[in-house]
Order: sequence, then structure tokens, then C-alpha cells
Amino acid sequence: MKAGKFWAWIVFILGAAYFFIPLIATIEFSLRMRRGVYSFDAYKVVLGDSQFQTTFMYSVIVAVFTIILGVLIVVPTAYWIRLRLPQLRPVVEFITLLPLVIPAIVIVFGYIRMYGSNSPLPFLSNNMATNALLVIGYAALALPYMYRAVDTGLRTIDVRTLTEAAQILGAGWGTIVTRVILPNVLIAVLSGAFLTFAIVIGEFTMASLLNRPAFGPYLQNLVANRAYEPAALSIIAFVITWGCMSLIQVLSRFAPKSANRPN
Repeated sequence: MKAGKFWAWIVFILGAAYFFIPLIATIEFSLRMRRGVYSFDAYKVVLGDSQFQTTFMYSVIVAVFTIILGVLIVVPTAYWIRLRLPQLRPVVEFITLLPLVIPAIVIVFGYIRMYGSNSPLPFLSNNMATNALLVIGYAALALPYMYRAVDTGLRTIDVRTLTEAAQILGAGWGTIVTRVILPNVLIAVLSGAFLTFAIVIGEFTMASLLNRPAFGPYLQNLVANRAYEPAALSIIAFVITWGCMSLIQVLSRFAPKSANRPN
């Protein structure tokens, strides 16, 4: 037993070292912009850069629209499958896994092929249409995470009983989804939303090939041309991502506990 604990601690220490040593080295390097002393000059340069502010706000706005689109698609779909079409659950789960095996570059080249300037639907020649396509693409990339978060939330509630009670009180399907089901799975939806936000903020391929002023291409461009600022920006992106993960952990404490209930 003691030997098992010893090796468990060894594995834990090695894993922690593998994770924290590069992080500490990156933080230390980001503080060395001023020769001979540690300073936050690299962070000041990055945060004061108007291009950083523009690209970051663009990605935040795109993330918000992506989350809204994901919720509008996933919540009614997952609810209806759990309520009326449980036999289709394996098919839908397989479809939601496809973005994990189909690279983003395939999606964006499909966009260019179908909606380029020489196609019958030249959406990419218009900024608003291109932004809309980017949001749709991001919603597809985040679909595995959003769907599983919502589906897990639906498993913790008695969907059939809540639906029947709402129908007895005269509620329509729209009211049932928005005022009965959604509030009960709100924590799960927020978990999926934070994962979606983290994905959108760091995504590079689609935004770059569609020539959008997003945060991911800005980060790559900074890495190619600067030394200390990319390290500082990486730490900022790391803090944002892990902030989202921490919020998911906090929100999960308020989620209803899973129970064996009829579907």
C-alpha cells in the first residue's frame, strides 16, 4: 500500500513538473523585456496595443454570437431527442463528434469553395456574411462540447414529468423549452458556453483563412515578429482559458445531482 502511494506521488510530481516548469519559464521570460530587471513592460505593451484590443473584442463578440447559436441549436435538439426520439441518440452523438475528427481547415476550404467570389453564392465577398459564416463554423467546432454539456444536464432532470406538467398548465413547446427546460439545465449550458468561449478566443485556422481580425491570427503574427510580447500574451490567454475552466468547476457545484429518473 505504501509502495502504491509512493509511486502515485512520483507520477503526480512528474505530471505537475511537466505542466508547471514550462509555464514558470514562460512567465519568467515575459518579465525580462527590460534588461537586467524583471518588469511588466511586455504586458503593458500588449495590453496597450490597439490591435490587441480590437482583435480581442472581435473574438469576444464572435464568441457571444457562437454561444447564442449553439444554445439555439443544441438545447431544443437534445431536449427533443431525450423526450421523443431516444433511438436517434447514438446517431446524433456520432454527428456531434464529427468536428473532432474533421479538421477546421477542411471546413474553411469548403467555405471558400462554396461561397467564394466565383461561386453562385459569393458570401465571402461581404464582411457581414463572412462573419456569419465564421460564427457558424465556430458553432460546429464547439458542438461536441456544448451538446455533451447540455445532454449531461438533461440527464439530471425528469424531462418527461416537467414537460407533462407544463402542458397541463397550458404551456406551448416554446414556453416549455425556454421557461421550464432551459432554467433547469442553465448550469450545464453555461459550462458549454465557457468551453465555447475558450475555443473561439484561441482559434486560428478559420479566422486566418477567412481573413478575419480575430485574436488567434493576431497572436500568431505577434509570435512571428516579437520576442517578449508573445510570452506575455500566451500567459494572458492561459489565464483567460483557465478562468473559464475554473468558472465551470464553480458552476458545477450548483448543478443538480444526477439521479436515475425516467426519460
